[in-house]
Amino acid sequence: MSAAVVVGSGPNGLAAAIRLAHAGLRVTVVEAADRPGGGARTAKLTLPGLRHDECSAVHPTAVASPYFAALDLGRHGLRWCWPDVDLAHPLDDGRAGVAARDPDATAESLGADHRRWRRLFAPVLADFEQVIGEVLGPPLHLPRHPLALARFGLRAALPATWVARLFADEPARALFIGLAAHKFGRLDTPLSTAVGAIFVGTAHTVGWPVAAGGSGAITDALVAELTAHGGRVVTATTVHDLGELTEIAGATPAVVMFDTAARGALRIAGGRLPPRLRRALDRFTYGPAAFKVDFAIDGDIPWTNPQCRRAGTVHLGGTAAQIAAAEAQTARGVMPERPFVLLGQQYLCDPSRSQGTVNPIYAYAHVPHGYSGDATGAVIAQIERFAPGFTDRILATASRGPAELERHNANYVGGDICAGANSVTQLLFRPRFAANPYRLAGGLYLCSSATPPGAGVHGMNGFHAAETALADLRRR
Repeated sequence: MSAAVVVGSGPNGLAAAIRLAHAGLRVTVVEAADRPGGGARTAKLTLPGLRHDECSAVHPTAVASPYFAALDLGRHGLRWCWPDVDLAHPLDDGRAGVAARDPDATAESLGADHRRWRRLFAPVLADFEQVIGEVLGPPLHLPRHPLALARFGLRAALPATWVARLFADEPARALFIGLAAHKFGRLDTPLSTAVGAIFVGTAHTVGWPVAAGGSGAITDALVAELTAHGGRVVTATTVHDLGELTEIAGATPAVVMFDTAARGALRIAGGRLPPRLRRALDRFTYGPAAFKVDFAIDGDIPWTNPQCRRAGTVHLGGTAAQIAAAEAQTARGVMPERPFVLLGQQYLCDPSRSQGTVNPIYAYAHVPHGYSGDATGAVIAQIERFAPGFTDRILATASRGPAELERHNANYVGGDICAGANSVTQLLFRPRFAANPYRLAGGLYLCSSATPPGAGVHGMNGFHAAETALADLRRR
């Protein structure tokens, strides 16, 4: 039985480990932190008893993931919880755009733009299962559904700001731009519609659920599946060199997977990589950062718009123009006065995270790469802007800026939680131009969010990397 080592235990690393274990390899996952999970961990960050997600929080791509569906993680206790409203985007005039599985809720919030919204996104909504399967596939593959992919691609290639201008009123414009802003970067560039269109599709089909008990439950289920097939996870162990892996695995591994940033793989395995590949990984660029703030509050957030009181996720940034301007500033390295903020109210559908009337609130702002200031006040101001009186309900806060995010998880270089900038080229080809971006060198593979299809808790990067490794083993 061949041995395999996976360095890093995020969802992609665990997905790769599971696929290798299913194929009969003896798999060891090595994690530097004291708990597995990478971005999918839950912790007590503010007051006793409150459960806060450390990074990933809302999981549309997890429930849409073909590989996670095949694993049937519910067998290991994973349970999804859906809010009444998947996403709300409030405006200063009291209105809000809403994206929900309930078409009536969306129609009511978008008014006259509702028909245009449905027509514009019909290609992804009508063929969502086919489109998501293609989008989450490896970058170069023979499409199983070429027409569905082409219809999606025609719109996805457009700048998000162009698409926003197709709507007559601000609720629809702002709602879409907020969805597109998940790419972390300029919204006036080609392909910036792609991320927004996918999230429109998920909001109206599979929804934006949370994991019962916290995102750490996803990790628990993946670890349970791995150990059920003979794999193991070693924590509190930092890998500095490939030579250490033989002792950790008990044998020289035939496969080494890196669920790390490109920089991490280069640090550990650089001596084994061809010079051209080393240069490519060294040139790989990182994007804007997150500044995370967790709150413990008394009661609920006093949103002006009632739909926000029912929403699991709330986007805060104002109009489409204001968000596009703020994202452009972060991309240039300038801290916006009013940054785009994503806020999670997971407790609305998962009360196990709360203690009595004290509830956990999740939020992060988009800030420049490596930003060294304190954005806590800016995050609070954006919430207060649409929920006057919020500040009075705060009982405790816990903030993590880019430097602390990177200390906590080395994959978040400069606070970039996407493990690489989502530029035009790196949306299509990451971490380099290659027919197979997962293969690094003989027996060495990259499986993190630095590879296609990019960031998100869906495990597809790990699955594709493992498939590449297994194909290589069969050819040896």
